[in-house]
Amino acid sequence: MKQNEPQTLQKAIAYFADLDRAFEYAKELRWPDGKVTCPRCDSPKNSFIKTRRLWFCYGCQKQFTLKVGTVFEDSALGLDKWMTAVWMLVNCRNGVSSYEIARALGITQKSAWFMLQRIRHALQEKSFMKLGSSGTPVEVDETFIGGKARNMHKGRRQKMMAIGRYASKMAVMGMLERGGKVITNVIGDRTGRKIEKIVRENVVPGTEVHTDEFTAYVPLADGYVHKIINHLEGYVSENVHTQGIEN
Repeated sequence: MKQNEPQTLQKAIAYFADLDRAFEYAKELRWPDGKVTCPRCDSPKNSFIKTRRLWFCYGCQKQFTLKVGTVFEDSALGLDKWMTAVWMLVNCRNGVSSYEIARALGITQKSAWFMLQRIRHALQEKSFMKLGSSGTPVEVDETFIGGKARNMHKGRRQKMMAIGRYASKMAVMGMLERGGKVITNVIGDRTGRKIEKIVRENVVPGTEVHTDEFTAYVPLADGYVHKIINHLEGYVSENVHTQGIEN
């Protein structure tokens, strides 16, 4: 911990209430080496617009904020609250719950839970960047986890078949950035809205996303370069496949 960083939660809330401090703290988390690069084209040539706390990239001629391409991107909460939540998770030795964060920041428990899940994942991966930030395709697939019927005791097998083939199994979903990170989620069921929501929360908009022909992925065409591999026709079509996440 740096000498000028707060030592208590009360001081942390006051410290990050200064938006400039919160901004600089988040900037250091995202670019530890101090070299700001565009999240869209990776160009290091840019100019900072101080009054609006954003950069203009000379490579792609577009503006970008500190949040673009990170786990903070699609959140309406300010960096003051995000950085306080990061401080709490890192400094509370016995862990911190979403209820504690909600009380400390004055937000709903649902929002606090959302923040906590993202921060935990970012700390685990040692990166606050979303999948697709490197410009490589992201593979997405889902499956059911559970024992095969033929390996079960006769009584359990009959019971399982009676209530439905997948009723006793858990649906899980995985996303793989080729040559990079993997994110997995227990989704419970394969509803389209849930799958779409998870992808949008974890993958940078505009990324090339590869999936199979499952209809739940169809809405991803809005906001992503969605490429489909039809497993009835084959498993690889040029560069389009989900072999990595399936493995």
